[in-house]
Amino acid sequence: MIKGRLCLIPVPLGQTPVSEVLPQPVRDCARQLKHFVAEDAKSARAFLKALPSDSPLQQIEIRELNEHTPQSMLVELLAPLLAGVDVGLISEAGCPAVADPGANLVALAHAEGILVKPLIGPSSILLALMGSGLSGQNFAFHGYLPAKEDQRQKKIRDIEKDSRQEKRTQIFIETPYRNRQLLETLLNTCAPNTKICVATNLTLRSECIMTHTPAQWRNREAPNIDRRPTVFLLQA
Repeated sequence: MIKGRLCLIPVPLGQTPVSEVLPQPVRDCARQLKHFVAEDAKSARAFLKALPSDSPLQQIEIRELNEHTPQSMLVELLAPLLAGVDVGLISEAGCPAVADPGANLVALAHAEGILVKPLIGPSSILLALMGSGLSGQNFAFHGYLPAKEDQRQKKIRDIEKDSRQEKRTQIFIETPYRNRQLLETLLNTCAPNTKICVATNLTLRSECIMTHTPAQWRNREAPNIDRRPTVFLLQA
C-alpha cells in the first residue's frame, strides 16, 4: 500500500492574516487535508477556520502532540499515514518540528519510510536572526535558558564566551511573562561590547527588532516585550 505524506505546515506567529505569511500552495495543501497532528487542537481549529478549510471542521480529525505526549503514542499518530492518507503537522505558532515536539513524529516517519514534506512559512528564530544584524554564518539556538537566576547567569556567561571564541550568534527564547526579567539579566551579565538583540511580535503590526550593547540599552526606552512572543540574540 502507498503511504501518505507527512506535510509540515507552518502557521502564523500571531494575529496576522494567513495570506500575508503563507504562500498560496501551502494554503491549498492545508485546505485539502482532513487529518492533522497539532501541538494544540484549539489553535489548529482557529488556523483551519482562517484558511478556510475545504471540509467542515467537525469532519477534520485533529490529534494532539505536545510535550506531555508519551513516546509510545507516536505510533498511533502515524496510523493514517501508514494507511495511505496525507497528514498535516502543525505547531501552535510558526514552523512545526522547530523548537516544537513535532520533531519526534518526523523522526518516526522517516524510520517508517514515510515521505516528509516541509512547507514554506514563518520561523521566528530565522526572522529574528535576519533582522538582528548579527552573524548569520554561524549561530546556535538554545531554546529556553534556565529559570533559576544563578543558573541563568552562568548559562549566559557560557554562551557569551562561546560567541566570543567562535564568532557565533546565540539565540534563545523565554516564557513571555519573564521577558523583562531575562532582558535585565542580560544587561547585568553580558560584557559591555556584547550586542543584544530583542525581536518581539514578529510579522505582526507591532513588530519590533532592536540590537544594542548593554550601555546603549540603558540609555534607550526598552520596547514593550511584557507577555509578548520574543526572541533574544547575543553576539560577543
